Amino acid sequence: MKPLHQILGAATSSKKIIALAEGDDPRVVEGALKARAEDAADIILVGDQAKVASLLAEKGGSDIAGIDIHDPATSPHLDRFADAYFELRKHKGVTPETAKSLVQNRLNYAAMLVHLGLADGTVGGAVETTSDTVRAALQIIGKAPDAHMVSSFFLMIYDRDHHAVQGAHIFADCGLVVDPNERELAEIAQASAASYRTLTGKEPRVAMLSFSTSGSASHPKVSKVVEATQIAKAANPNLVIDGELQFDAAYVPEVASKKAKNSPLEGKANVFVFPNLDAGNLGYKIAQRIGGAEAIGPVLQGLAKPANDLSRGCSSDDVLHMIAVTAVQAQQVGSSQEPVHTATA
Repeated sequence: MKPLHQILGAATSSKKIIALAEGDDPRVVEGALKARAEDAADIILVGDQAKVASLLAEKGGSDIAGIDIHDPATSPHLDRFADAYFELRKHKGVTPETAKSLVQNRLNYAAMLVHLGLADGTVGGAVETTSDTVRAALQIIGKAPDAHMVSSFFLMIYDRDHHAVQGAHIFADCGLVVDPNERELAEIAQASAASYRTLTGKEPRVAMLSFSTSGSASHPKVSKVVEATQIAKAANPNLVIDGELQFDAAYVPEVASKKAKNSPLEGKANVFVFPNLDAGNLGYKIAQRIGGAEAIGPVLQGLAKPANDLSRGCSSDDVLHMIAVTAVQAQQVGSSQEPVHTATA
């Protein structure tokens, strides 16, 4: 089964509700209709009631079961959301009046739906920036109890005839953490391994990438990757992980047999952790644009409940796939789990 079909199938069995923060964008509406056709999730479209209804009618989707419209300006939940937002942010000087205004922001409203259990996950970023999307998620949904940080990954799909290795990989962090230190890099590796298992059902094999393989170069940037690998191993002894490795030594068995003879990955990694955002962002875009991989993301990890970010150049298919990913992530969140809030900006 192709990876996307597997994820869509898993989403179908989840019966989750996903809030789309930019419900008045045509691509988002099309993606929502595709998600309902696939039965990937029930959908809440957040936006101006008249505009969203008009777009649905234009796309042939009026009165579709499983799609609701929430207009933040007229929502019956507005007072409840304002009270909850005030409690979350009063330590930052937010007043009740300001809270009522801020929860009418579509990203905040969608995040509040998730925080208060009216939706299982949220997707934004088709119009809004990554920084605004992530800020709303951090301030309202909060970090998971066991997470010290929020990071991101791209799910890279290889299913074209020219792809020598078919399937799905994770590239992290390609969208959020600019220059992780050793402990942050180790946490990104562990979170990405868990995300890979959640989305594919397969055992993660984690490569900690560098410009050096097994001591072939000496530099503080190499040492950072080596130490991060050791921290991740100590935290999770059963995790199949190795580093530092160049990409070819992590991906090509023949190269691994020469450069990294003792690597437990044997050139068959499926989770690739880049040393910084420069490398990760460039790496995923090269794989996407030259290699023809399909890139889904950035997907956020480390939150109490799922909230994900789309590219502003996304298509309706990208929206569909992110809905499915978010629904599958939501299956891993315990219904009684309470978010942990820190003093985020």
